[in-house]
This record gives sequence, C-alpha cells and structure tokens, in this order.
Amino acid sequence: MKLWSKGFEPDKMIEEFTVGNDRELDMRLAQYDVEGSMAHIRMLESIGLLQPDELHKLLEALEQILGEIRRGEFTIEPGIEDVHSQVEFLLTQRLGDIGKKIHSGRSRNDQVLVDLKLFMRAELRSIAADVKTLFDTLQKLSEEHRDTLMPGYTHLQVAMPSSFGLWFGAYAEALVDDVELLAAAYRIADQNPLGSAAGYGSSFPLDREMTTRLLHFRTLHYNVVAAQMSRGKTERAASMAIAAIASTLGHLAMDVCMWMCQNFGFVSFPDELTTGSSIMPHKKNPDVFEIMRGKCNRLQAVPNEIALLTANLPLGYNRDLQLLKDIIFPATAELRSCLRMADFMLHHIRVRKDIIDNPRYDYLFTVEEVNRRTLGGMPFREAYRTVGMEVQNGTYKPNKEVHHTHAGSIGRLCNAEIALKMQQAIDPLISSAE
Repeated sequence: MKLWSKGFEPDKMIEEFTVGNDRELDMRLAQYDVEGSMAHIRMLESIGLLQPDELHKLLEALEQILGEIRRGEFTIEPGIEDVHSQVEFLLTQRLGDIGKKIHSGRSRNDQVLVDLKLFMRAELRSIAADVKTLFDTLQKLSEEHRDTLMPGYTHLQVAMPSSFGLWFGAYAEALVDDVELLAAAYRIADQNPLGSAAGYGSSFPLDREMTTRLLHFRTLHYNVVAAQMSRGKTERAASMAIAAIASTLGHLAMDVCMWMCQNFGFVSFPDELTTGSSIMPHKKNPDVFEIMRGKCNRLQAVPNEIALLTANLPLGYNRDLQLLKDIIFPATAELRSCLRMADFMLHHIRVRKDIIDNPRYDYLFTVEEVNRRTLGGMPFREAYRTVGMEVQNGTYKPNKEVHHTHAGSIGRLCNAEIALKMQQAIDPLISSAE
C-alpha cells in the first residue's frame, strides 16, 4: 500500500533502493505517528471535516493501535511503504472508508515532520535523564574523594597537585555545558510543523494552534515553508548536542584508560569488568572504556554527516532527507548506551589513595612552595628563581601540604553550586515533559 498510489506499482528494484531500511527505522516513530494523528483528527472534527461519531471511532481505533505498539504487537507489513501507510491501512481495514479520511489536510511531509519532532523531544529528554544520572554519580564521587590527591598534568608532564574530587567534579560540570546545548536543541525540536502539508500550506481551514496545544508543543513553525526547512535543522541541532556529550564522555574514557595503565595505576576496576589477553596472563584491559572512546569519537562525526547530507539541497522536500533517520536514530541509542555504561563502570571504580607518596611526584609541589614564599613576603620572581635553582641542584624538598581555598579549587570544589547550574540547565527539559 502506498499513499501516493495512482494505479501503478514502481519497479521492484526502484522500490528497494528508495525505501531502503525505512520500514525498520519507522518502527521507532510508530507511537508518535499515532499521537500526531489523534491530534490531527480532533482538529479535523473541530473544523467540520469529521463528524463527532467518526472522530470517536477513529480515536478508539487509534488507541487500540497505540496499545499494540506499546505491547510490541505492531508491525509494518510487507508491501506497505512506511509507518504512516501502515496506520492508515489498519484504520481502513478496521473502520472502512472512515479510515481514509484521516489524511485530509495533511501530507506525508508534515506527518513525518511531526513524528520526528515528537521523537526528538522524547529522545532528548531521555538523554538528559541519562546525563543527569551520570552527573549525580560524578558529583558523589567528587565529594567522596575530595581529599584524595593525584597529580595534575600539562603537556603530559607532572605539573601541579590535583585531586580525584577535582577530576570527577570537572566532568560533572562539563556535562552542564552539554545539557545547555541539549536544551537548545530541544527548543528547536519543540515546534509544531503540522498543517504545513507539503510545505506550502492547505486550502482547508486548519487550526494549527489547536494541534500545537494538543501535542504540547511550545510554539509552532508559523511559516509553512520554514516548517519544511526545519527537516534536517532539527536533527543537526540535536546531533551537535549529542556530539558535545560524546566529546565529554570520550575524554573521560581516555583518562580512565590512561589512569588504569600500570605506568600510572591511579584507578582500577573489579576483574570481571575488565578483559584479558590470549597470550599475556597478567592483562586486565580497559576494553569498555576503549570501546566507549571509539563510539564517542564516531558520534562526534554525526553533525558533519548531517551537514554534508543537507548542505546543497534546494528548497522544499527532497528524498535525501529520508536518510537523516539512518544517521540520527542510531546516534541517540548509541549515546544513551555509552552514558549508561559510563555510570555503571564508575559505580565500581577503585581510587588509589597514596599516589603522591611516590617521590616521582615531588615536583608537583614546586608551585606550592613558590606561592608559600611569596605569601611570606618574597617577590614572586625571586621565589620562582630560588625554587627553580633548588630543583636544578637537587636540594628541593617538597612540602606536601596543599592550601587551595578559592572557588573551584581542591579545597573548595563548589559541587553544590555546580548542582544548581545543572538543575537550571536541565529544568526546561524536565518541566516540558510534565
């Protein structure tokens, strides 16, 4: 069944090439297709294109289909082009000609746009929830290890004292910035395109404000051409937020891989959370974090892939846009998988507490010594030169006491303030679901 059928069938090879795996991808849109249709027919009844009894029957049938989707009983049957066609086919099969009325005032163009907007809203909220879970874990670890010192590095050279509290807390606050991008992408997705039809509106007296309210969109895409132009823009904005989170996760994964290496030995995990070697019996490899790092690097390519797909398209709908689903759908699932795995692994991380006792880290405290002498009245440049000469001639002896008191430092992590920043960033996403 094809909604555009005019009495002929396309060549099978053409159909296979143009449809591709769209049926499988469309299964993730099924719930939103039904929800969009329910709002649409309520609007059609309000403007006289459906009778009240017809609306009642259609809503009842759509509720039944929605239940089948949620129970995993819904499929897109062979020979049916997409999820929109399957829903309309089921309605017509069960209700007769009434089912054929559901498409009045709609095009598949705005229908799939509504589905995608609803899908992206839900996915971005789910990603935000997973980010918040990881954020809470990082903050808990930051508090738990606030006094456990570790080396800080610049140029991968021993630099200054850091702490595990500072390290865990850094990734927590980095996620706040990522959620800001996530919230911005959500605002772009949270606009109603229904009623734009094929991109040029309709001669039916559609009540677009009504469907905006029914579908709980923040606003609508007023200009019908702009509504169609949002296909690709929504996905691109979401992909940038996904890439930002992936970047943070990828950096965290790299740190863990490095800290697990015997040359560092800063952290470890239970044996069952590591993997081994086929010939080296001592190996306990950080495969989880290596795979996570690789997946996150791939996710950072998603915005570029979307940009290249959409960059030179002319105004209006083009079939190229169908391929966006094949890019963004797996990306949201992959990111959520990485977020959940990172949280799981961090619940089992073991932190070494005696790292700085090793003499190789004595030079971490040269800056502390310079600052201590400067606070005692010695000019900074003189203190710097004096300590530098002690290092050069081998007479430097570290004082391993650390006194950092300013906001965001080892001694004052400001985790409560960072938690407030996260709450303010994530609130628009959470409140929109209520």
